[in-house]
Amino acid sequence: MDTEKILMDLADLQDGIHYHFRQVKLLLHALTHSSYANEQQLSSNERLEFLGDAVLELSVSQELFRRFPEAAEGELTRMRARLVNEPALADLARTLNLGQYIMLGKGETSQGGADRNSVLSDTMEAIFGAVYLEAGFEQAQQVILHLYRHCWPETDRVIRPKDNKSKLQEITQREDKSRPTYRLERSTGPEHAKEYVVSVTLPSGQVLEAQASSVKKAEQQVAAAALKFLLEAAPETES
Repeated sequence: MDTEKILMDLADLQDGIHYHFRQVKLLLHALTHSSYANEQQLSSNERLEFLGDAVLELSVSQELFRRFPEAAEGELTRMRARLVNEPALADLARTLNLGQYIMLGKGETSQGGADRNSVLSDTMEAIFGAVYLEAGFEQAQQVILHLYRHCWPETDRVIRPKDNKSKLQEITQREDKSRPTYRLERSTGPEHAKEYVVSVTLPSGQVLEAQASSVKKAEQQVAAAALKFLLEAAPETES
């Protein structure tokens, strides 16, 4: 598609991202694929893509951090990866019909580059980079949050790995209709480096102990020991 046609249609694209460029050439630069740039001896959008990738990661990271205050780092990382990967970005680009605006070389056009995930996602990032250059991070983030408004995971989709205490309680309630009982037995050491010994009593009467630098850690450790005990005892119980 030639530049004149793109200029005629750019208003729709800018409406779609909820941002109108003061420097339209900056948007055109973001839409310039390397294949077209090579044919026309222009600069491609690759540098803008590099910048936009960083802006996108920070924007999504910040929003996930705000939305999920209880989520662990690993959970946040997994959610972000699903939101900023190539297919997710390409899907966003398709909602904007972005492919029709991208300036591609003849070869790339003939091979269907306008609907290729890699081309669409890279161009999407280049647009984020262009908004950042013209208007700063907050405006670029607003563009990103608008486009992602229907993409954020729901709170109940955040899957937290069960800790040892939770696993142990599930097993004892299922098998014995009862819960394990934890007790702080003693603490040792100086005030700045105390160690705590915690015991757990299983419904069967079995008692195990563990020691750690905090009561919570000791409870988790003794629960892990109890899980191991139950696993090892299971074959004997079945026989």
